Amino acid sequence: MAQRPPNKSLVTKMVNSLKSKEFRDYLMSTHFWGPVANWGIPLAAIADFKKDPKFISGKMTFALTLYSCVFMRFAWKVQPRNLLLFACHFTNATAQSVQGIRFINYEFIEKRNVA
Repeated sequence: MAQRPPNKSLVTKMVNSLKSKEFRDYLMSTHFWGPVANWGIPLAAIADFKKDPKFISGKMTFALTLYSCVFMRFAWKVQPRNLLLFACHFTNATAQSVQGIRFINYEFIEKRNVA
């Protein structure tokens, strides 16, 4: 019986793919760095969850939500699909929606109950 060569481990396969020219080209592209730079927006929105809602701008929150929805569609439609950009804008749309709910609650519900 002939012995089969041992299978490469998953770690070895991952390391080899990280060393590949295709991956290095990806790391040097705007397909990678654009989304990485964009992650500042959703991270800032998430950090603002702990801040007082009186500082939330309803207009800016709405604009950022729409912006992220438009760019989620773009990230999905562009070829090849940019899933890193999609994830960034999905996270931002979710975070901005939470901020929008906090804004509406503060401006239209809590203020009404105080008066």
